Amino acid sequence: MKIIVTGASGQLGCDLTKVLESEHNLFLFDIDLDVTDAKKVLKTAKEISPDVVIHSAAYTDVDGCESNQDIAYNVNAIGAQNVAIACNEINAAMVYVSTDFIFDGAKKEPYIEFDNPNPLSVYGCSKLAGEYFVSHLLNKYYICRTAWLYGKNGKNFVKTILKLADEKDELKVVNDQFGSPTYSFDLAQKIGELVKENAYGIYHTTNSGSCSWFEFARKILEFGGKDNVKISPISSDELDRPAKRPFYSVLRNYCLELKKFSPMRSYEEALRDYFGK
Repeated sequence: MKIIVTGASGQLGCDLTKVLESEHNLFLFDIDLDVTDAKKVLKTAKEISPDVVIHSAAYTDVDGCESNQDIAYNVNAIGAQNVAIACNEINAAMVYVSTDFIFDGAKKEPYIEFDNPNPLSVYGCSKLAGEYFVSHLLNKYYICRTAWLYGKNGKNFVKTILKLADEKDELKVVNDQFGSPTYSFDLAQKIGELVKENAYGIYHTTNSGSCSWFEFARKILEFGGKDNVKISPISSDELDRPAKRPFYSVLRNYCLELKKFSPMRSYEEALRDYFGK
């Protein structure tokens, strides 16, 4: 297939390239394709005429979205709308990468695709708006909600913890927010699997299992060979960040289960693989 990937230099974009390049004809775009420019997006789509557009470009600074609401909605919502309109024009399928932050965390058990969203932050609202545009403008779409994404490329929690472990004697990490850490390489593989099957719809796509940020940080230090660093749990109130986070945003890959797709491995197994263990 001919596949356009937006956000190609990001951590997911880089892994999508690794996973897909041997089997498909890829067209990679990053800052050279401004997704907020509707005319340029449509022109690019018409020139390439891809079978699929994987839209991984996004404004993912959760706290930054609170103070930059216009940017958040322009990139995450209007950008997704522009890509969806272009896909509709050329009859291409679209993959839209969304987030666990569309949920409020009040459920206290893993969210499935049929639960009602209720985002707490501008970031969550902007990504949900993107979902709305994609699902209402297209018939051929995949909405892949993921969570706590990390990979070999780009900024992420794993790299931050390792960097802080080299700089500080003690780390303090939130212990009252729970989710499913997801290796971007595993997400890229699952997206590759979905697009080959034309299995349109909404999917939760995270590594299995769950933990708090504190528990995740301890695993990072353990697998990264830095478990001698002292780490202490704190509450979200102590951290006092601009954007409100859901306390429990664990996702269950329910539609993957119902449609008999292979399960995604545990977050611990994926993290070991990340460190080459």
